[in-house]
Amino acid sequence: QRILRLAEMCRRLETEEEKVLPFYSSSLAEGEQRDAQRALVETPTEPLAQAVQDYVGLERFWQRFNKVKLEEQVLERERVALSQRNGHLRELLRQYLAGISVSQEVLGQPNPL
Repeated sequence: QRILRLAEMCRRLETEEEKVLPFYSSSLAEGEQRDAQRALVETPTEPLAQAVQDYVGLERFWQRFNKVKLEEQVLERERVALSQRNGHLRELLRQYLAGISVSQEVLGQPNPL
């Protein structure tokens, strides 16, 4: 019941794209997809494979989880790039303001303008 409540809460936070297209296409080639389907149909003989078979229903969850992790990494890289650009722009603004202002400190340095 707790998992279902959490799923309902998360559903409200999904974007329109996630609500309309919640399932992502596979990146496997056609032959690889057939091999994967064949492996899923076979009855597992190893204990670990049998345990994993019990959690096949979570495959879509892990797909979405991994998609979110990838988006998180992209956003972090974008944040770092924007932070560096912001620092560069601040430095340019500082140079410009130093060039247009008149003070004893500015007069002692070469004028950037």
